[in-house]
Amino acid sequence: MKYALVIFETDESRRRIQADRAAYRKEYEGWIGGLAAAGKLVGGEALETERIAPATVRTAADGTSTLIDGPAHAGEETLGGWFIVEVADRAEAFELAKSLPTPETVEVRPIFESA
Repeated sequence: MKYALVIFETDESRRRIQADRAAYRKEYEGWIGGLAAAGKLVGGEALETERIAPATVRTAADGTSTLIDGPAHAGEETLGGWFIVEVADRAEAFELAKSLPTPETVEVRPIFESA
């Protein structure tokens, strides 16, 4: 089964990144390397979260669209990226998410597979 591990940065993770980016990246990349070495990592992407702010397009039922500067959902947690993992079951996906050593929030979502 494939799952997306959707990573949300938090105030604490941003604080740690600003304090020592190299150490933070080393810890984070070690986790990613472990997923890859175990044959669990299918893919993933990190989003630009520092230099260019996100923008959101909201489309109404009547088809009109509005461009908003900023994320779709404002708050402490901001979308930072995602990883796709292939695991035996949901419980294994949870264990991989819990093993992230840095203070982000990880949302575990099954990947839709058509029949």
